Parts: sequence; C-alpha cells; structure tokens
Amino acid sequence: MALSLFNTLSLKVEEFTPSDGRTVRMYSCGPTVYNYAHIGNLRTFTFNDTLRRWLRYRGFVLNHVMNITDVEDKIIRKSMELGIPMSEYTLKYEKFFLEDMDTMRLEKPEKIVRATEHIHEMVELIEQLQTKGFTYDSDGSVYYRISKFPGYGKLSHHDFSGIQAGARVDNDEYDKDDARDFVLWKARKGQEPAWDAPFGAGRPGWHIECSAMAMKYLGDTLDIHTGGVDLAFPHHENEIAQSEGASGKPFARFWIHCEHLHVDMQKMSKSLGNIFTLRDLVELGHTPEALRFVLMSVPYRKKLNFTLESLQGAQTSIDRLRNYKLRIQTDKLAEGSNEAVTKLAAEALAKFEASMDDDLNTAEALAAVFEFIRETNTMLDQGQFFEGNRAAALDLLARFDTVFDILEVKVAAGGMEDSAVEALIAERTAAKKAKQFSRSDEIRNQLLEAGIVLEDTKDGVRWKRK
Repeated sequence: MALSLFNTLSLKVEEFTPSDGRTVRMYSCGPTVYNYAHIGNLRTFTFNDTLRRWLRYRGFVLNHVMNITDVEDKIIRKSMELGIPMSEYTLKYEKFFLEDMDTMRLEKPEKIVRATEHIHEMVELIEQLQTKGFTYDSDGSVYYRISKFPGYGKLSHHDFSGIQAGARVDNDEYDKDDARDFVLWKARKGQEPAWDAPFGAGRPGWHIECSAMAMKYLGDTLDIHTGGVDLAFPHHENEIAQSEGASGKPFARFWIHCEHLHVDMQKMSKSLGNIFTLRDLVELGHTPEALRFVLMSVPYRKKLNFTLESLQGAQTSIDRLRNYKLRIQTDKLAEGSNEAVTKLAAEALAKFEASMDDDLNTAEALAAVFEFIRETNTMLDQGQFFEGNRAAALDLLARFDTVFDILEVKVAAGGMEDSAVEALIAERTAAKKAKQFSRSDEIRNQLLEAGIVLEDTKDGVRWKRK
C-alpha cells in the first residue's frame, strides 16, 4: 500500500511520493520564541515528528527545515517591556523549546533556521515582488497587494473576490476571513529593532520570513509544508501569494495541517487557566512519554481533547507495552515455533503499516499492536508461545517504536546506567544465596530509590525503570 496524505490544498487524500522519488523537501512552521511552548504547540510538533519518522520508515530521505521566529510583534513588545535586547529574550525561550523537543523525543529537523539570520534573503524576495508589481509603499512600509494574485484563497478555500481594495493590515496576525493587503516590510517605529533595506530602515513582516527561508533551503517548490490548522489562513495563504508571486511556480505540493487541541472540551485560554506546558505536567508527576502517547493517540486531523486523566491512561498503556516487551525478552520459552503466533505477528505488522500509510492513522496503528499483545499474552500464559516466536514479536515492537518511541526509558541525568543496575542485581542474588537478607533488602531499596523496580520470577530477576 502506498503512503497517502490529506492535502489541504486539494481537500483530498492523495498518494505521496517526493518529486525526485527519494528526498522529501519539507518545511515546518516552527515556534515563535516569546514564551514556553504549550501542549497545543507540542501537538503540532509531535505530528511533525510522526510524519518525518514514517517518511523515513518508508525509505525516503529527509531534507526538513524548521524556522525559529525570533522577530515579531509579540517578541518586540515583550523585550521592550523588559528593557532587554530582543536576542537575549528570544534565545532564552529558544533554548527552552529545544529542551522540550529533546524531552519529548522529537527528532530535530535537518536544519533549524532563525528569522533574524535571513533578513538579506527577505529583502531580496521583497525586491523581486516589487519588480513584478505585487507591492506598494505607504509611510515607509511595503505591502503585498493581494488583488494582484488571482489564486489568493486557494489554500483556505475562501472566496475573496469581494475584498475591499486598499484595506491593509500591519499586524503580523489578524482575524480569520479578514482578507487584506499584508505588510512585507514594516517601517521602524520608535526604538524598535530595525535593519537597513533599500525601502528604508525597518523589519520584515511575519509572513515573508517563512517564504524566504523555505525557498532558500528547499527551492521554489517544496514537497510538503506543515503547520497547525490555525496557520492555514492567513499565514500559509500569504506564504503562497508571496512565494508564487516571486517564482511563478507552485510553492508546495502538499499542505498538511494538524488540528487543534482542547483541554477538558474547552479551548486553552489564560482566563480559564487551562494552558499547560510540558514542564507543568512533569511537575504534576506525569512523564513526557505519557504526553507523547496522548498527542499521538488521536490522528492528527481530528481535534484532540486533553485531560489529566488521559495522561494517566496513557501511562497505563505504556507500562503495558513495556511489561510485554520485558516478558518477551526474559521469559524462558520452550523450543519450537507456533505458526499461529507467526501469523498474528505478520498480520499485526501489516495492519500497523497500512494504518500509518492511511494518512498517519495512529489510532488504528496502536490498535493493531495492542490486539497482538492481548492475544499473545494469552498464548504465553498457556505455553503456546515458543522460542521461535520471540524474534517476530520483538521485531514488531521495534518497528512500532521507530515511530512511537515510548518503549525505552530514558536514563535521567545522573541516573543509574544499566551496567550498574545489573551489577547490583548480581550482588543482591549472591546476598540472598548467602542468606544475607538485610543486604539483599538494602540493594532492593537502593534500586527503588533510583527508579528501578525488581520482580522476582521463577525464571530469575526482571527489572524495569519506573
């Protein structure tokens, strides 16, 4: 089965292959680094991670670029309120975001690029648009005249034929369905950070940043452009107008958008006090893996309702997966092979892959793996799972985890390495044989404090990290 993805541009699920058949040129709108990323942001970045992992699973090479928006209205306002340089303010939150990415096991794109390091490219792109007649100047700022681009609205599927000529907006973000000429270059106001340009000192508008950086690193036409559904209009619509106005070529073949996350069936808002960051959830005692599981458990095109209870359920599911893997790895099994188990493993893998190929249907992919675990756990209990079946079960789990990445417990900084755990378990076993039970108990408690849980079985000692 070929990989198929929903394309916002066509409103259809389409078969995907990169334009050159091998390398996927993908651009993702990254964070605006003016605060901590909240879990709604992290849903989109987790979707990006799922997509890139599955593309690679299917044998494609990634050339993935993500931007860091480090100049924008909110950033300027906040840094000026605090009286600190904009770069000092943004680098702090950029660092926090990259730490969160690592904690959430999100793969880093091949290139992460800052807007402030590409002002020259933005100026050049604006000059191209000027030459082609897409712009006009007003009070030192440069605006894009959307009436000059007949395709405006093709991504958001809105009819903007009745737009008010000459209405324009200076803000980086504006209301949905409110089509206006948008700013490409903002004339400097007061003590705002500014760069020199042929059209006067100022700074780029938000929309031109992504166009310039995407085209610099990926060319005129991308294979995939991703982002949250809230970016489809106006941000991505404006990116298309800018990029295609300058190049005369399609800007992106596939536009893929991740749906909103709600908390307890409500939109996140400061007034409701329901905005969570990863750090908030960790302080409440939840694991990053549980959040990753929750964010991946609902297909990206469906709204996700987040609750603290869902995190608890996710942790239970993760523990079930890990306990099953531990059992497969450590149980002493009779020689031979059960063809029924072999068949179940092949069917589960086929369902897992078909589900992921079907527009990244992570819910169905999870169901395939958990059904296999349920059936084969019963076979293990009944002595119908043999040594010859071990490899296929572990292979299924390994393939699953190349995408979901929740089975392995990360050793925290300063945590006990596996070799040290094994050495203490060996010492404990020797102490028990020598009837030095107080020492045996000391070691168990020492390991427990380090987050290591022991289970004494007829086949020996099993251990896992909490």
